[in-house]
Amino acid sequence: MTPASWLALCGIAGPCAFVGAWLLAGLQEPDYEPLRDAISQLAREGAGTRPLMTAGFVAFGVLVPLWALLLRRVLGTGVAVAAAVAGLATLGVALLPLTAQGGQPQDLGHGIAAGTGYLVMAATPLLAVAPLRRLGHARAAATSTVVGVVSLIALVGSLLVVDRSGGLQRLGLTVVDAWHVVVAGWVLRRR
Repeated sequence: MTPASWLALCGIAGPCAFVGAWLLAGLQEPDYEPLRDAISQLAREGAGTRPLMTAGFVAFGVLVPLWALLLRRVLGTGVAVAAAVAGLATLGVALLPLTAQGGQPQDLGHGIAAGTGYLVMAATPLLAVAPLRRLGHARAAATSTVVGVVSLIALVGSLLVVDRSGGLQRLGLTVVDAWHVVVAGWVLRRR
């Protein structure tokens, strides 16, 4: 297997680990409501699901920047930088879990890391639109536009909606996670 293939696999494994962690952790927490509660609640200080969710954050945070090295060659620097920053912001979320009592400076840092991650997650497929068009993939460019817009609306909505924000958050993150997996699979097939 070539180094490029390993990097493409990182583009599949990172998002899958993240989504898998919040799915499994959410099933383990009896009072957790995925359509209401944010994913970060699963990694809150004192939560029994914290190790699993933190592992999902770290897997995404490490593997997606590695995938970004290949994205740079395939779709350009802007896409790669956005993906790498999304991974690094997710590491920030893992390093700054929500506190048990809330309202602490660490919670503010967590929010800044998560908000940064939201913006660059939504920006990643949007930044891929022009390179995909240049490569002659008009349908993929249109799909990237839809993914980016849906993600942006859902993630901004999750910040504005006080109750039931978990579903919007999951929608916004999952469509971009799926985008990474599909693009990485496309790159693997091309090689």
